This record gives sequence, structure tokens and C-alpha cells, in this order.
Amino acid sequence: MSRWVEGTVAAQKRWSERLYSLSVNADIKSFEAGQFAKLALAVGGEMVARPYSFVNAPRERPHEFYYVALPEGPLTQRLVKLEAGDNVYLAPQPSGFLVLSEVPDGENLWLIASGTGIGPFLSILKTEMPWQRYRQIVLVHAVRREEELTYRDCIERLSSAHAGQMRFVPFLSRESRPGALPGRVPAAIDDGSLEAAAGVPLSARTSQVMICGNPEMIADTTEALKRRGMRKHRRREPGHITVENYW
Repeated sequence: MSRWVEGTVAAQKRWSERLYSLSVNADIKSFEAGQFAKLALAVGGEMVARPYSFVNAPRERPHEFYYVALPEGPLTQRLVKLEAGDNVYLAPQPSGFLVLSEVPDGENLWLIASGTGIGPFLSILKTEMPWQRYRQIVLVHAVRREEELTYRDCIERLSSAHAGQMRFVPFLSRESRPGALPGRVPAAIDDGSLEAAAGVPLSARTSQVMICGNPEMIADTTEALKRRGMRKHRRREPGHITVENYW
């Protein structure tokens, strides 16, 4: 099997100064919602690759990837220049374990993301599985500023399609806006304000939690959840917390 599959850019969307979504048509193997693919470009005669989660559901095409353009990023500074019709390379086999097939059953499913970590959760929510397995689903998106609360049309469509079953709780750490909680997720878990905003219990008895984002948020949120009696989920030792670092 070839190490890389040549894909064709279908579209590029710029959300803010640093946030982009790249849509790509490529003949790669099927994936499970929540997984990622490696994207690559040739830089100085070598392929530079980074993993990016699918935002699209497995049945949807083109594939979509949500990413941050890093000032010194050898790959992302080239990705942002791609236009429809340009080529980009993908690893043929998707990977990753931030998938619902790895998560135990429960009454409620909490999806806690920071920044571009919301991507795999949108992929998951576009499938039927979460709505069939969990009574209530809470999507949390923590960002610095309001302009970074992206994919709002998609989230509104999901909320409308699953009225009464889905809650969306945005966080802004550097701005204050109506409807968004201030500060950081771990503090809101500790003081109960996240639970109050969602109107859904967050406990070891009722909940499964998936977390995706920067390592500091994941570590601090995990510790806050442990203070509620929750523990990391492992196949051999079922728990309540499933994580993926986005760094």
C-alpha cells in the first residue's frame, strides 16, 4: 500500500485570522467518526505531515479538516495557501481512538472541546450512534474570543434536529458575551456552573465524558472530573473519561 494518497482540495474556508477548514476529495479507507487522518505536503523534498480530525461524518464527502495556522508551522503555513483544485496528500489509513465504539454506555454524554478540538465531536454528532445510545448530550466549546466559536450553523442544525436531547455550552476566556460562560471549563465543573448551564447531571453514576483540545485543558478538566469520582476509561478498566490531546 502506498504511503500517501493524492487528494484534491474542494474548498478552503477562513473563519478568523488563524482558523481554517480545508475540504478535500481523496480515495482513502473508511473511518469511524472521531478519528483523524494525516495530511501532508512536500517541503524541501520531504513530506511534512500532521494529524487532523475529520469534521465530516463517515458518509459525507468531501472530507473536512479544521485547523489552526501556526506562525512557524511548516505545514499549516502551506495549507492556508491551498485553493480549490490544488493537491494535498493524505495517509491512506485513518487512525485514532476518540470514537464512541470505545466509550461505555451511560445516561448522558459530555463532549468537551477547546479550540479546533470540536472537529471530531461534530463528526460524531452527525452520526446516529450518540443519539441512540445517550439520553442527553452536552457539547462544550471553550475558546478565547467569540469569533472562535465556529461551526455555529452546524451546531444549530444539530440542536434543532435533536431538540430536547442536545445542549450547547460555549465558553469565552478573554471576552464576555451573553449566553457564554466566562473563564475555564475546570473551574466551571468545580463550582457547578457548567452543570447548571447545561441542565444535565455530570457524575460518575450518569455520565460519560469525551475531551479533546489542548493538553492543559484536558489535564485540568480530567482532574476536576476526578474530584467528582470519575476516572479515565480503559478497555481493561472501564471508566468515565476518554481524551485526545490536540497538540
